[in-house]
Amino acid sequence: MKETLEDLKTRRSCRKYQQKQVGQKELDAILEAGKYAPTGMGKQSPIMVVIQDRETLEKISKLNAAVINSPTDPFYGAPTVVVVFANKNINTYVEDGALVMGNLLNAAHAVGVDSCFVYRAREVFETKEGKALLKKWGIGDQYVGIGNCILGYGAEGGINPAIPRKSDYVIKV
Repeated sequence: MKETLEDLKTRRSCRKYQQKQVGQKELDAILEAGKYAPTGMGKQSPIMVVIQDRETLEKISKLNAAVINSPTDPFYGAPTVVVVFANKNINTYVEDGALVMGNLLNAAHAVGVDSCFVYRAREVFETKEGKALLKKWGIGDQYVGIGNCILGYGAEGGINPAIPRKSDYVIKV
């Protein structure tokens, strides 16, 4: 338990990556943790798409950047992206997908892989290009993008230290 709490407290988002690919053993452990995230009534509405192909990564990065009209790479050069989708026909799909994202981020840290939650998956996969990718991957239109979990090994200066927690984070009544 002590290690788990320490991992939760020391995980940080990484915003600068080496080009070294995530090891298969580590990736499998991270994805396994995602599969065991709690879901509403155990319905398991989310699915995860792992992208390591450079061409596909660049395409999705450009689509993501276009949502916020940015010329920069919102994936910070990470060599792996896990896109989490969830079935919109399940009432708890947003929460289910967010819990998968949390498990992915925390598991990555536990196995020595850096990560960051990058938003705008919903907007990206609502575009014509995004819908074409979903179709290519055999994913039905009932799935909605929840988030992008970028994974890799941080480059120097890619991880900031924790900021102090706000004093009114917890209210006891």
